[in-house]
Amino acid sequence: MKTNESTADRIIRIVVGAILAVLAITGVATGALAIVAWVLAALLLVTGVVGFCPAYALLHLSTKPASR
Repeated sequence: MKTNESTADRIIRIVVGAILAVLAITGVATGALAIVAWVLAALLLVTGVVGFCPAYALLHLSTKPASR
């Protein structure tokens, strides 16, 4: 599993994932919206921390700059 996310991409995923988790925890998002927020938060946080996005791999995409 090779990283396919740039540093900026990873930071954005972690920040957005944390925001979604906070919205679900504080009760701003309720019901089905809270479930969606939790699922998206988990996906974004995991992919941001690991640095690998399965969707990017499936589509042969990468935001990581090519190493020299």
